[in-house]
Amino acid sequence: MDFELSEEQAAARELARDFAEKEVLPTAAKDDKEHTFRRDLITKMGDLGFYGCLIPEEYGGSHLGFLAHALISEELGRVHSAIRVYLNMQVGPAHTLLECANEEQKKQHIPPLVRGDSIGCFAITEPDAGSDVAAMKATAVRDGKGYILNGTKTWISNAPVADTGLVFAYTDRSQRHHGMSAFYVHLNQPGVSRRPLEKSGTHASPTGELIFENFAIPERGRIGMEGEGFRIGMQHLTHTRLSCAAGAVGVARAAREAAVSYANQREQFGQKIGQFQMIQDQIAQMVVHEEAARMLVCRAAALADSGKPNNLEVSIAKYAAAEAAAFNAEAAMKILGAYGYSTEFPVERLWRDAKSYQIVEGSGNIQKLIIAQDALGYRKANR
Repeated sequence: MDFELSEEQAAARELARDFAEKEVLPTAAKDDKEHTFRRDLITKMGDLGFYGCLIPEEYGGSHLGFLAHALISEELGRVHSAIRVYLNMQVGPAHTLLECANEEQKKQHIPPLVRGDSIGCFAITEPDAGSDVAAMKATAVRDGKGYILNGTKTWISNAPVADTGLVFAYTDRSQRHHGMSAFYVHLNQPGVSRRPLEKSGTHASPTGELIFENFAIPERGRIGMEGEGFRIGMQHLTHTRLSCAAGAVGVARAAREAAVSYANQREQFGQKIGQFQMIQDQIAQMVVHEEAARMLVCRAAALADSGKPNNLEVSIAKYAAAEAAAFNAEAAMKILGAYGYSTEFPVERLWRDAKSYQIVEGSGNIQKLIIAQDALGYRKANR
């Protein structure tokens, strides 16, 4: 595959890099320490068109494609991984609406997400339903005017601050995953409460629970037909996993850059530590992990842009990129030593943030399950 960037893609990457370094980097450490949610950055990214890469112009997007979106995700992830999450919470629901909603729903809901006027989220995970999506307990029962939603969603990015969101629930539990449906709901109304959750990293990206108690959803809030929720959810995750993988490459890159910079400055035993072979061994591995992950992300994005199935390639990219982020952050921590462990330097934040990529949007074990079952012929990923 030829991954030479088009003029538009290169421009998108440069715009994202400039924005990340000028608008995000100066306050990244402070925002992380103070757990600051930056709604102003959501608006600015909307103004710059960052949420529109996967969206046609008629709904406010630029339609630059998945590769452009991945490039933007990497640049944001490199500077502050928590801000990269904002991108996924806007683009993920908008693109799912584009693929699965009716025309009225598209016109109503996509433009506010693309502009950054409405803060989005998607709610799949529950206290007893993580990797096993079909184990969810949330129900949406018809009441004559629409549906009544009851249930708890947990570990939801943007839950404490979201205006709208994709929510998945059973409309017919007897059918297992074939009885699951998808809804797009407005969260600033009665029947939903929120509880923030603390975590080790991505502090500027709020995470929490959404507790629905007799939450009313009008008929027009359902996306697709009843029973299509599982398919819609899996389709949604394929796209958000790709953005997540690109963000992980950004973290791997940032860790490698920090290690190289430090190794070229720090002197011990009369020479720069970069001249020691053990340091060179670690940096060489960091470069290979980063480059390999980036190529896998580009391959998955290029397949999506060409309209070809890419479920397998996305899982490979997600697994490899998450491992690269974790490896590089750990290696950078070792190379910087006490300075890596210090909160005065960004490596400790990279180290904390990197771990999330092995968990979110499908854990590393789930990606390996998809990859292995495809290789063994038990369940083909690109059906």
